[in-house]
Amino acid sequence: MQLRSGQAQRFQRCLFLVSSLLLLAISVTNIRAADNITALDGVTLVDPATATRQPDRVVIIRDGRISNLGTDGQVAIPQGARVIELHGKWLIPGLIDAHVHFFQSGGLYTRPDVIDLRQIRPYEREIATVRERLADTLRRYLASGVTSVVDLAGPRWVYDLRALADGSRLSPRVMLSGPGLAAALPPGLDGRHAPALEVRTADEARAAVRKLARERPDLIKIWFSPLPGMDLEREFDWVGAAIEEAHGLGLRVAAHATQHDIAGRMVTAGADILVHSIDDRVIAQELLEAMRINGVLYIPTLAVPRRYAEVLSQRLKLSPYERAMADPDVIDSLEHMTWLYPGRRRPPPAMDHLTASRNLLSVQQAGITVAAGSDAGDIGSLHGPGLHHELELMVDAGLNPAQVLLAATRGGAQVMGRSSELGRLEPGMLADLLVLDADPLVNIRNARRIALVVAGGRVVQCNTDSLPAACPE
Repeated sequence: MQLRSGQAQRFQRCLFLVSSLLLLAISVTNIRAADNITALDGVTLVDPATATRQPDRVVIIRDGRISNLGTDGQVAIPQGARVIELHGKWLIPGLIDAHVHFFQSGGLYTRPDVIDLRQIRPYEREIATVRERLADTLRRYLASGVTSVVDLAGPRWVYDLRALADGSRLSPRVMLSGPGLAAALPPGLDGRHAPALEVRTADEARAAVRKLARERPDLIKIWFSPLPGMDLEREFDWVGAAIEEAHGLGLRVAAHATQHDIAGRMVTAGADILVHSIDDRVIAQELLEAMRINGVLYIPTLAVPRRYAEVLSQRLKLSPYERAMADPDVIDSLEHMTWLYPGRRRPPPAMDHLTASRNLLSVQQAGITVAAGSDAGDIGSLHGPGLHHELELMVDAGLNPAQVLLAATRGGAQVMGRSSELGRLEPGMLADLLVLDADPLVNIRNARRIALVVAGGRVVQCNTDSLPAACPE
């Protein structure tokens, strides 16, 4: 059986060529000027917190940090500095994707617990391919303007990402939890690449947290999905113990919670971050108040359930930006549904996307900190450009572009526990920056129109003159 037509093959080769050229077009400039200084001259600073713009500013970057910024009259460009003229450009902090999974490819074969296709592509082969392409995956994040990512649960080998990211000049900053804690793992994810440790008692939970702490995780993830007949009182005995143990070791806890009552129990137990949208019913004022008082962060991930539905119903519609920036083999795999199940195009599963969107707006209006996360790696949620799809859905939910940018910068920095040095355009902050060709406060899609990425003070250039598809509108 042919997997695709000749026309589709030519189209896929074209996408692969564009994607390959994209990565070649990204070049890191080693700054050799006096005192390792770069000056961004004439740029418009965008402040999402106040939804304001400050035109014709000078930003001085020294040794990987913003050392000064202001008008021409306020800030002198040091002699010998490397000067980049940016009149007519906009500057925002680098984007932060606060929820990804590097052990998953985003392709059709990455979640055998959702759709089991291991007889076509063995899971070991899928994982091997994911690991082989990790460096490429990291580069795609940086090319998409994402200068920091947070991996929330994966097999023990995800710890290797630290050395890979630290050793690359084309990588975002990486923070991770390592394996999560779960009451049970579904068949297909329970083997040697299990993304969580199974625990059932308070003692087991405390021991598991201590074991994970030896690997120096940046936070602990509780991957909690209630099963039919589950005794929640008993389960939350170990959840509470895990959170208490983690806090005692100086580790914050992110909790998977899509159901209102589970989210409420997590907040009561002391979770610091709620991961995923509450989508089973309208969020109660009591829970909003508890989240606000306790400083709980909220990462909605609106895109991931929709993308599962689109792929599995053979109704996937990726944007030109996603097709240009994501791994072409991953995109190709998503289209295998048409030959795996020919003539079986089904309507998307009934899902209440409206409730998740309304709850996000309620959380925002309640003064709770929102962080943007793509949940990239899940089927149809693409590493790199997936965050931009999520930002669009957040605007569709009722947030304005400034609020969404705030979630993708300062909100993400709070998830990382690095608000003192990431997510703001101020002296002393790490120079993780995004230079845009259009104003993102006018349209969130303008955050895709990337002219330059600055990662830790290193200028990463997206060469749109020779490769327009590298940074498509």
